[in-house]
Amino acid sequence: MQRDMTVGSPFKVVLNFTIPIFIGNVFQQFYNMADAVIVGKFVGTDALAAVGSTGTIMFLIFGLITGMSVGFTVLTSQYYGAGDMDGMRRSVGSAVVLSAVITVAMTLVTVLGMRWILTIMQTPQNIFDDAYAYIVIICAGIFTQVLYNLLSSILRALGNSKTPLYFLILAALLNIVLDLVLVIVFHMGTAGAAYATVISQGISGLLCLIYIIKKVPLLKLRRSDFKLDWFLIKNQLRVGCPMALQFSITAIGTTMVQVSLNLLGSVYVAAFTAAGKIEQVVTQSYVALGTTLATYAAQNIGAQKYQRIRDGFRAATIMSLVYSVVIGILVAFAGKQLTYLFIEVDNPVIIEYVDVYLKCVTAFFIPLSIIYLYRNGIQGMGYGLLPMMGGIAELVGRAILAIAGFVSRSYLVICLASPAAWVLAAGLLLWSYYHIMKQYREIPSLSETEQSYPCKTPQTK
Repeated sequence: MQRDMTVGSPFKVVLNFTIPIFIGNVFQQFYNMADAVIVGKFVGTDALAAVGSTGTIMFLIFGLITGMSVGFTVLTSQYYGAGDMDGMRRSVGSAVVLSAVITVAMTLVTVLGMRWILTIMQTPQNIFDDAYAYIVIICAGIFTQVLYNLLSSILRALGNSKTPLYFLILAALLNIVLDLVLVIVFHMGTAGAAYATVISQGISGLLCLIYIIKKVPLLKLRRSDFKLDWFLIKNQLRVGCPMALQFSITAIGTTMVQVSLNLLGSVYVAAFTAAGKIEQVVTQSYVALGTTLATYAAQNIGAQKYQRIRDGFRAATIMSLVYSVVIGILVAFAGKQLTYLFIEVDNPVIIEYVDVYLKCVTAFFIPLSIIYLYRNGIQGMGYGLLPMMGGIAELVGRAILAIAGFVSRSYLVICLASPAAWVLAAGLLLWSYYHIMKQYREIPSLSETEQSYPCKTPQTK
């Protein structure tokens, strides 16, 4: 089920690869959404706020994992696109070793430091214990997130976006069942929701591992493939670290927003949480297109098909613009109705605050789509520094509005923090893309002259 993305219509290739990822990402959102829905419905608004108050921490952790996994497998896509299967397998072995080391470090730091982190974030006392119970279990299960994300990224690097989807759908459904059992039957509260998430994610990772062993002979690794190759490690860290750090930078900004929000009280946190879950589901198309462009650009860089990269970016941009307009209008006017998924009784105050948030963010879906597409596509081409600058721009935008919201105690200002970040980052990423592509205008494609090594691409300083 591997797919060569260096041939065929760029529009069709991008679309066909994106659809399974989009469906998978939506189901992945059900992990957290199921936690929020079930604890909100059956435990209460404070429990919903407790889960929501850990959202920025989870974004940081999972962002680091996603950035690391995708970044480490960019080289895998490049080798695959160039037809170098030995190099591809060595890159996979190197990614596994690096991921294992980072997983141990992340688990120790987050579990041991979580009480301090929640205290620094001004987590309200009435939800502190529930928030800690939830997030510390999630952190203890980081290895399950790494297992699934790394293996699914490896499969996608080879052009297989459907298999990870099947396992993710199964895990999402299992998560809902476990949530219902642990929260409603065994009355485990937020801790039960966390256990459900970790167990479900672990099962999806194990299924990916079994599939690779049984069905993907290209990924049958030898002991020598796990031998540390400093050239591979250097190149994987060169792309993976900026991608992971970029999520960290973004998470710092969202943490500042969360601190300002926490000062307003648990009702605002609950509303912000519900609205954020709605936003995350409808914007998964951008995440999917970005993931697709990372693989597409990496394979075509490996094949030295530079005009094809431009065509892929153009096709993905058109798709995202159409989607942004349609879904933006729908969510702006009807999205607040989804609030009833998260609350057990009619609460007009929470619904009003959800509506404010959704109207603020939907007006800026186009710059958000640009961030996902161009950041991931540029990283797939092997550039790490310039996309990370986009993350810094996001941090600046969020920080300014978060501080303003902190000072003014204004919920509206806090809701505008993300849109401000998106506008700044999108502008910088568009400039970066056009700057990078200028370097390829005079470089002939593979069809015109042969070039040897997939990773020897022009790099920015």
